[in-house]
Formats: sequence, structure tokens, C-alpha cells
Amino acid sequence: MKPEELLYAKTHEWVALSTEGADKIATVGISAFAVEALTDLVFMELPKVGRQVQPEESFCEIESVKAVSDIYAPVAGEVIAVNSTLPDKLETLNHDPYGAGWIAKIKITDESSLASLLTHAAYQKQCEEEAH
Repeated sequence: MKPEELLYAKTHEWVALSTEGADKIATVGISAFAVEALTDLVFMELPKVGRQVQPEESFCEIESVKAVSDIYAPVAGEVIAVNSTLPDKLETLNHDPYGAGWIAKIKITDESSLASLLTHAAYQKQCEEEAH
């Protein structure tokens, strides 16, 4: 996936939208900026399939040698799939955060939650401001 084509939450999660039948699906991961900020990842707890999530709700955790960080749901919906190989291969987040490093797929139940997501350009601007 190309970072320029994704949407972003202010909390550094990315969203790739797709349609499966009548459902809108959000594939969710964390941005390269977030991976770089976390450094030295050691553990990840994935969300549970079937869990209902709301935007800005912590739905899983990632741990680095420095800290434990929440990963927030960027949309409202139901977790329908998780990347079960990711916790055993956290280095994937360093090499391919926008592809093989996806975390979960959420079936969107409230499309209005998409309105708060940022475009790539707006997200890049936020990251530049945070870096200073």
C-alpha cells in the first residue's frame, strides 16, 4: 500500500479502505513515523476478533524497550481479522509498516468516524510539527 493513498488518525494509525460485498473494511496499521518513534519493539498484543471498537479507543498495545504504547482504533466497527504472524515478527513493522505490517481489519459500522481521519499531506504536516 502506498502511504499517500491512506488515511491517518492523529494518534499515528493508518487506514486503508476497501469494500467486501456491502461492507466497508478498514485495514489498520501504525505509520512509519510511529514505528521510528517507538524503536526496538519487543512485544505486541493484538485485538480480539469480534471486538467492537470506537474511534480513539485503545484496542491493542505495542511494547518497545522504552515504553508500552496503546494503539487506537481509528474507526468505529468490529474487528474481523488480525495479523496473527505480526507479534512473532515485529521487525516487519520496520521493513513494511504499510503492507505486511498491518495489524487488524475492522468492518466499519459508522462511516461518520472516517470524517476525523487525516489525508497523507495533513498527517505529514502533523508529524513535522511533532518532530520539532
